[in-house]
Amino acid sequence: MSIFKVFFQESATEVPVREWTRSVYVEGETEADVRKKLASRQYNIEFVTLLSGAHLDYEQNQEDFKTESV
Repeated sequence: MSIFKVFFQESATEVPVREWTRSVYVEGETEADVRKKLASRQYNIEFVTLLSGAHLDYEQNQEDFKTESV
């Protein structure tokens, strides 16, 4: 399992605005797997990125790091 960071808007009908973009960490096998897991939430997903190496270490050291259970 890998950890992905997903950037999204709360509603699929919202126009993406940087100041309103939120993010969530999700475990999954692939980007497609993560998108499938989040499909029921009706998010407007802007970008999904795989976290690994130093980038993953950095994110895990942030106080708001928490992997979503989906």
